[in-house]
Amino acid sequence: MGCFFSRRRKQQQQQATGAGQDAAAGEEKAPQYSWDQRAKIDPKDYTFSGLKDETVGRLPGKVAGQQFVIQDCENCSIYIFDHSATITIDDCVNCQIFLGPVKGSVFFRDCKDCKCIVACQQFRTRDCRKLEVFLCCATQPIIESSTGMKFGCFQYYYPELALQFKDAGLSIFNNTWSNIHDFTPVSGENNWGLLPENAVVQDYVPLPSSEELKAVRISTDATRSIIPITRGRRQKSCDESCLAVFFAGDYTTANARKLIDEMTGKGFQLVQTKEVLMKAEDAHRVFQQRASEFIPLLEKGPVVALEFNGDGAVEECRSTINDVFSGTKVFVSESKASASQDVDNFYNFADMQMGM
Repeated sequence: MGCFFSRRRKQQQQQATGAGQDAAAGEEKAPQYSWDQRAKIDPKDYTFSGLKDETVGRLPGKVAGQQFVIQDCENCSIYIFDHSATITIDDCVNCQIFLGPVKGSVFFRDCKDCKCIVACQQFRTRDCRKLEVFLCCATQPIIESSTGMKFGCFQYYYPELALQFKDAGLSIFNNTWSNIHDFTPVSGENNWGLLPENAVVQDYVPLPSSEELKAVRISTDATRSIIPITRGRRQKSCDESCLAVFFAGDYTTANARKLIDEMTGKGFQLVQTKEVLMKAEDAHRVFQQRASEFIPLLEKGPVVALEFNGDGAVEECRSTINDVFSGTKVFVSESKASASQDVDNFYNFADMQMGM
């Protein structure tokens, strides 16, 4: 009897051990998915709400493309030194706000007496009053049921900002900051205007005062701005403009920035810039009789176009291209007589490509 139960108990132990091993093996073989390993997002980390008389912000790398919400803040200084997906700002009063590059939309609702620096794909306000905004916007900014709006060209620098623009999918050359569409115009009134040409960013949105945010190495010097400072819709100083187009390559951005520095350093004004893809049929429309010369270059990527304004702009631009960029393929207006048409041809095409 004892031998029988001893054998039976041993068999049960072996079966239990085998079942445990099978279960363990099953657990080891359970598939692992990327969403199981992803860190959970706490919305509180991406929200500023109900603050008063505070300086708050997020350092580079702390938002990393997430959505952000700012709401019900009063007398606050708010700085988002990172790229994000979308940002909504609701019911804020007398705040100073900096928003790093936003891949999608920035939407201000029911805000008043705020001063802002914003870079985004889409910009919109609704039911706002007295917002002053230094703006970089890839598409046409829209205001709705808003009054006392003032706009200037985005100008800001810190070391991480250029990479944040890339992460947000924004080009530093596509900025329609002054091309405002008022969705609800009032006859005989103007709900928006431009900030003074000599407006100083730091007078509107001061540098952060908190010890944590002081670690960001900020410059508001216009000459260091990531975004080229353009005149936009302001009246041109004269009738002569010049178009310069750089084709895609390893140094396209650097070359465009170099020409901007050279020309503005000589007193010419940068009116507008654009980065856009072109096809062969576009080249015929823009470059006309010289199209065949440039069509092979269009396959390499988007072109960067610059419009300079001022007496002698065409001659000086051509001279600078020959002296500084010898060996680099650049389209430049050939004469003062053709320059105005070159500018119109290119920017009419570019606006159509970008849906404006």
